[in-house]
Order: sequence, then structure tokens, then C-alpha cells
Amino acid sequence: MKRTYISFDISKDGKLLQNLTLKGYWRCGGKLTQDILGPERSLVVNGNKVDGVIVDPENGGASPIRYELHAIISGNTAEGNFRMNINGLGCDTYNLNFIANKK
Repeated sequence: MKRTYISFDISKDGKLLQNLTLKGYWRCGGKLTQDILGPERSLVVNGNKVDGVIVDPENGGASPIRYELHAIISGNTAEGNFRMNINGLGCDTYNLNFIANKK
């Protein structure tokens, strides 16, 4: 969706993707909603790839948010896809393709 942004940091040692954040629009409960959300935990960078899922809260809870990220990091650029959803509430970004550049 337009005006939807994904941001993250790569740790200094290059082993973790941290501060994953979605700022923008997604469908929730049948309506278009604007939010800023992201998990507190990090994803592991393996070589130049990130393939992972974070469920927040970790134990599930009543309405856990599921963050899924698949990316290839090459120099100052990352490319991949992201999805965030809350199944029990009908909230979903669906699959978002992205290209990120280092700031």
C-alpha cells in the first residue's frame, strides 16, 4: 500500500535484524487502519539472508501479532517481503514486497 513503510536496523556485527517496524496502513476488522507496530525481538541474519517469524507475545495470548520477514541483504540494500497479521481479529498487511536502502 502507498505510504506504508518498513524499517529495521542491522546489528553492528551483522548477525541480527533489529527494530523491525511497520508504519502505515493495513486491513484490520474489514477496515483500512494506520498503525506503527513492530516486535521487540530480533531476527537472525544468516549469511546475507533473513527468514523468520516472530509471534508477539511469544506465548500467543488472545490476539498475537505475527511478523514474517524474508530478505536478502546485499551491501547497503535489502530486498524481500514482509507480512504482519492478527488472525483472530482479521488484521493483515498481506504480502508486502520491499526494497530498503541504508540511511
